[in-house]
Amino acid sequence: MPDPTQPVLDFEAAWRSAREVDGWLTEEQARVLHQAAGAVAPGRVVEIGSHLGRSTIVLAASGAAVAAVDPFPDDWRYGRPDTEQRFRRHLAAAGLSDRVELHVATSRAVREQWDAPVRMVYVDGKHDVWSCLDDLRWSRFLREGDTVLVHDAFSSLGVTLAVLRDTLLGRRHRYVGRTGSLARFVVGTPSASDRVRVLRELPWFARNLVFKVLLRLHARPLARLLGHTGSADPY
Repeated sequence: MPDPTQPVLDFEAAWRSAREVDGWLTEEQARVLHQAAGAVAPGRVVEIGSHLGRSTIVLAASGAAVAAVDPFPDDWRYGRPDTEQRFRRHLAAAGLSDRVELHVATSRAVREQWDAPVRMVYVDGKHDVWSCLDDLRWSRFLREGDTVLVHDAFSSLGVTLAVLRDTLLGRRHRYVGRTGSLARFVVGTPSASDRVRVLRELPWFARNLVFKVLLRLHARPLARLLGHTGSADPY
C-alpha cells in the first residue's frame, strides 16, 4: 500500500522532477492532474498507463495515494524491455516510491480483482477505441461528482471515438472541458449541453489530425506555418 505519511510537494517542486522524465504531458496538464489529485488526497487515484512515470510523479506529489497500472509492453512504439525499471528509478529519484502502488498488469485484469475505494481515475492507456472504453469502466468505483481525466482525448483517433461514444451514448460521465488534449469528466448523468460541449471540440481534433499527418509526411515547415511549432504530435 502507498505510504500516506510521505510529504506533499507543491506543483512547482513536483514539476521539476516530472519534467526530467520523457513523456507527453504538458506543464499545464500536469498542473491539472496535481490539483485534481490533491483535491481528493489522501484518497486513492488510479492511473491507467504510467510509461516512464511523468504523470505518476505529479499525481503522487499531490498527497494522494496512487495505484499505477501498466503492463509495460515492449512491443509498441515507445515500449522497451527496461521501461518498468526506468519507471521505478524515476519514482525513486523523486522520492515518491512509497506513495505509489504499482500493478504490472493490464487495466482489465487489475479492475476485475479490485475491491478498494477510488476517488479519481486518470486514463492514458492503449489508444484504441475499445481499450479506452474499457478503461473508463474504472469509474464504477467513483462517487457522484468525482473526476475522470483522459489524456489524448482530442489528439488520438481511437481515444476521441471512445470519448464521443461514451459521452453521446453513455449515462455515466459528464464532459466538463479540456486542457490541451487532457479532457475532464465528472461522474454524473450527462445533460444535452454536456453532449453538445464535447461535439464542439471536433474542429480542434480535426486540426490535430492535420498536424499529425503533416508530421508523418515530414512537412514540419508547413505544420509550423499552420501554427504547430513542436516536433511532436499535438497533445
